[in-house]
This record gives sequence, C-alpha cells and structure tokens, in this order.
Amino acid sequence: MAMILWHNPRCSKSREALKLLEDKGYEVEVFRYLDTPPSFEQLESLHKVLGVPAIEMVRTKEAAFREHGLSKDDPDEALLNAMVAEPKLIERPILVRGDRAVIGRPPERVLDLAAE
Repeated sequence: MAMILWHNPRCSKSREALKLLEDKGYEVEVFRYLDTPPSFEQLESLHKVLGVPAIEMVRTKEAAFREHGLSKDDPDEALLNAMVAEPKLIERPILVRGDRAVIGRPPERVLDLAAE
C-alpha cells in the first residue's frame, strides 16, 4: 500500500522520519507541502484520516500562529483555513497510508503505521 510522507526537508524530525522509513526499506512518496501547499479539501481529508482535533495538526509555537490571532480554542475549520493560508503551521512529519495517518512526533511513530 502506498505511503505518503508530508515532509519538510528543513525539519530534523521530518528528515529523521524519512530516514527511518527508508532504512527499513519502505517506499515512500514525499509530499513537500511547503512547495505545493495543500488545499482546504486536502487538509480536511487529512484531518479526518488522522482522527485528532485540528489543533493537534498545528504548530502552535510558530510565530504565524500568534500573527493570525489563532488560539487553541479555535474551531477546526478556522485552524484548517489558517494552515491553508500558512502551510508552515502544519505539524510534521505526517505519514498517510490508505485510510490511516499518524503525526510523526516522535519520528518513530511512522514505523508503527508503516508496519501495519
């Protein structure tokens, strides 16, 4: 089954997750979401597959979080819209495999999903 890693090559955790997958011999399609920002529909779909509150998909310590006047209490739709506007707000890495996904924090979490 195809696996897609939402990846930011400048992020050490994202690089570590990709290396862990490659070292285990998994074939992974890399989606560089900063180069090709996702649509609202893509993020909404990812949100559903992850099965977590949208705030868990957001990098709340990014300056853009404060600059956009966001809070941890904002509704999911507002947070998804903010991630569309500022893709750097998207937590990384995220591994998607079929109808399942996991945020790779810590990076070793991607291996659990990859092995299923």
